[in-house]
Amino acid sequence: MTIDARPRVVIGVGGGIAAYKACELVRRFTESGHDVTVVPTAAALEFVGAATWAALSGKPVAADVWRDVHEVPHVRIGQEADLVVVAPATADLMARAAHGLADDLLTNTLLTARCPVVFAPAMHTEMWEHAATRANVATLRSRGAVVVEPAEGRLTGADSGKGRLPEPDELFQVATDIMARGERGLDLAGRHVVVSAGGTREYLDPVRFLGNRSSGRQGYALARAAVSRGAEVTLVSANVSLADPAGVKVVRVETTGQLRDAVVSSAASADAVVMAAAPADYRPTTVSDRKIKKAADGSAPGLELTQNPDILREISTQRTRPEAVVVGFAAETGDDTGSVLDLARDKLARKGCDLLVVNDVSGGAVFGSADNQAVILSAGGDAVDVPLGSKAALAHVIWDQVARRFDR
Repeated sequence: MTIDARPRVVIGVGGGIAAYKACELVRRFTESGHDVTVVPTAAALEFVGAATWAALSGKPVAADVWRDVHEVPHVRIGQEADLVVVAPATADLMARAAHGLADDLLTNTLLTARCPVVFAPAMHTEMWEHAATRANVATLRSRGAVVVEPAEGRLTGADSGKGRLPEPDELFQVATDIMARGERGLDLAGRHVVVSAGGTREYLDPVRFLGNRSSGRQGYALARAAVSRGAEVTLVSANVSLADPAGVKVVRVETTGQLRDAVVSSAASADAVVMAAAPADYRPTTVSDRKIKKAADGSAPGLELTQNPDILREISTQRTRPEAVVVGFAAETGDDTGSVLDLARDKLARKGCDLLVVNDVSGGAVFGSADNQAVILSAGGDAVDVPLGSKAALAHVIWDQVARRFDR
């Protein structure tokens, strides 16, 4: 007899219109080698039928506790799970879970599960913001569940606002990250962290701008990793064309000035700020309101620049919360004045941050890549060498260093 060693994932489906999105989530888990059991509520089956869930998971589907009673499914499914993901989690379902009700197969499963449990809420904005829902969310989080913040966007009908189910691909990444962490758990639970990502633009005219090659991938990886560790995450995103990470509040900016304002405002209530964005050091002193035309004689227009605010130094030296941890990034190539690490150590001292993540970008390395390697310098003189690996892996090493400082 062979034993199925695949990770066992339970997908609970609440009775909301976003139930159709859970089909893609089931597919992602099954195609990545997980053993998937779908447990819908009776209301969810009004939106997506049992045949669909059975076809996607390869298993029979039931919503009540009376099917296959001899196998005790109301206990066994939760006991055997390595991860439970509820998507969509309606206001009603979270209320029942928070109060320990067990009136169907899914709520029984939630009571018997001893693995990580992730709720992905989806509902209208007014329901999400209601005091009862907020209290139920707080209760679930206090018991160790991860309740992913809903996304903003189009809801049912003509309504828009906060309450949209995050995209399945993003939910999948957060959920698998939570399962991979296992007993290391939610060490950022109850913390508010701010992450900046991308590269700013400084406009010359309505068409042209000064910019840089930052893709925002590392900042987005940091935001996803923080969600999977239980944090409330604000992501200040500068000109990034990536999908919004699940559970993250995204603030979009273009220029360095806008980035500075958003970061400083968010940092006032933050336990940690990670400046992974690449702000432009300079901006034009004047910006033309019309496209600058090419000169007939071949001459080039003069370009006068002025220095932009030093955001990292400002939030490091003028902290609203002295206990907050501030992390900077340094993309260096080395020159006649010193090596990459020499220049980085000078920057760490000059900026006043607690940690500095140093990337050697000689030859254009790192930019736009899925992988990264770095050295993390601390103000106390320590250095952590992170070998080449995924940007997600580096993100977790950075949060490990931040979490250690919370424990001091």
